[in-house]
Amino acid sequence: MRSFWKRLRAGVAALTAACVCAFSCMSLQPAAVRAADTKAQAPRAVYKVDTKEKVVALTFDISWGHRTPEPVLETLKKCGVTKATFFLSGPWTMHHPEIAKKIKAMGYEIGSHGYLHKDYSNYPDSWIREQAMLADKAIQQVTGVKPKLFRTPNGDLNPRVIRCLTSMGYTVVQWNTDSLDWKNPGVDAIVNRVTKRVVPGDIVLMHASDSSKQIVEALPRIVENLRQQGYQFVTVSELLAGAKVKSMVQ
Repeated sequence: MRSFWKRLRAGVAALTAACVCAFSCMSLQPAAVRAADTKAQAPRAVYKVDTKEKVVALTFDISWGHRTPEPVLETLKKCGVTKATFFLSGPWTMHHPEIAKKIKAMGYEIGSHGYLHKDYSNYPDSWIREQAMLADKAIQQVTGVKPKLFRTPNGDLNPRVIRCLTSMGYTVVQWNTDSLDWKNPGVDAIVNRVTKRVVPGDIVLMHASDSSKQIVEALPRIVENLRQQGYQFVTVSELLAGAKVKSMVQ
């Protein structure tokens, strides 16, 4: 685990140096080369990272309701999980500011889950940008956080959606392991699905919305099982900074 945090610090320094180097080299490259590089480095969504370290990012989407979020937070606290990432929708944040503030106060990472819960691939870039800005405004107003991570509603995206959000400065985050907790398939099913599918560098999708009625009971067992497997919990940003990104375009 020590090597992961060492790489995390080194990764931040390397990223800064790379940005400076890239800016300098751009002016020296022919236009055709730069165009080819741009195409090869098209924006991608992140599903997991490649690492041998047993680290995992637990993520929770919240778009509606007030009954599930606080019990999820209390469960994480009781289990001693201090690192997790919550993707909040704009309207939910405005309707439940005290819970959103509690997420921030407890030290958890906050990302954006957009504004209206609609499939982004069905709408033009102008609509996507408006939705992202509305969500940002709500989240910043309530928590003081400017989200850098973005997870689209329903996980709906395509290359155009990714390019649009990336151009706004977001890292688009998906998941590698889906708990399917929103289907309420049974506590055992949720626990088994997560604990048997997770791999080092994983991003796990769960929900703290009221639609997920079994996650509060399943969560302690998930945490205990993953710890028994040797996993430690990090935020998505820590995961991205500390290991090679595994990304895809859908």
